Amino acid sequence: MLIETPTHRPGTPETTTTASRRRHDDAPDTAALFARMAELEEGPEREAVRDELVTLWLPMAHRIAGRFRDRGESIEDLRQVAALGLVKAIDRFDPSRGAFESYAVPTITGEVKRHFRDRMWALRVPRRVQELRNKVRVARRELTQNPGSPEPSVADLAKHTGLTEEEVNAGLEALDSFSTLSLDAELSADDDGYSLADTLGAADSSYDIVVDRESAKEGLRRLPERERAILYMRFFEDMTQSRIADHLGISQMHVSRLISRSCARVRDEVLGQRTSNRGSGGTSTTA
Repeated sequence: MLIETPTHRPGTPETTTTASRRRHDDAPDTAALFARMAELEEGPEREAVRDELVTLWLPMAHRIAGRFRDRGESIEDLRQVAALGLVKAIDRFDPSRGAFESYAVPTITGEVKRHFRDRMWALRVPRRVQELRNKVRVARRELTQNPGSPEPSVADLAKHTGLTEEEVNAGLEALDSFSTLSLDAELSADDDGYSLADTLGAADSSYDIVVDRESAKEGLRRLPERERAILYMRFFEDMTQSRIADHLGISQMHVSRLISRSCARVRDEVLGQRTSNRGSGGTSTTA
């Protein structure tokens, strides 16, 4: 719902809007109106007083909205958000707790900041794209404001805005990309709790194992036959170093040194391949 935003309502006594200004010229003395509204029951008379307060304080709401211009949102939209914040402030204000301005300013400012937090661009985009998005959004709203109005086509939006169809498409794409969607957001209204995160793939831990195994093949081929046999017995047959030593007729210490040396040679071979691949920008392949 759009809120009318006049700066002065015809018929309002000048003394009401100009007397006893405080910090700003747009801060009227409305203490009597708030006291009167607090005494009234819900009904037409109370609504009339409330509407008068909204009208009198709208210039201040506009001023607050103006602080946030040039951030990708049109000033008209910002004024609407600030006006909604003003209405909330008027409805919640307790006249016994001080001046209305002291309560309204942080309330309205918070409403505008909340609007940006909820609708801010997730990524930095060119100003031209932001402008196209705003023009297309306003045009679509204007073309569909009457009940039963069909969704405007790209051609309709182009005609209404004076943009090319290519620019309209860019604006529409920006509209769809304006804000991020939480990975925890449910994809449907069903109670299955299926979220966007459930559709994403997960890293396969076995992938790294395959990469490491293939990378180590060439280094293993280059080892002497006895060292390959020792590594096979240790890591594939799960034999202890003592059993390997007995099997080969050498000391356990010698087996330990051969295993350490062989593993270091294979590791150096793998690291050398990866360094070479990064330098050439390619991916190694092994037979």
